[in-house]
Amino acid sequence: MLRTFKNLMQDESGATAIEYGLIAALVSVAAITALQAMGSSLDTIFGIVSTELNDAASGVQQTGTGG
Repeated sequence: MLRTFKNLMQDESGATAIEYGLIAALVSVAAITALQAMGSSLDTIFGIVSTELNDAASGVQQTGTGG
């Protein structure tokens, strides 16, 4: 029984799995934070692109030069 307990205390495979889990959680939090920070600027950029495309499509339809 003492040998089993000693082997259990020396086994570090569980600690390694926990460390990998913590690293994955840290990377996930960093990615979420970065994407949230970029979210509003991306929303603005895509809004501008959408407006420009809609204006361009309206201009093509009005002149009748659409394909």
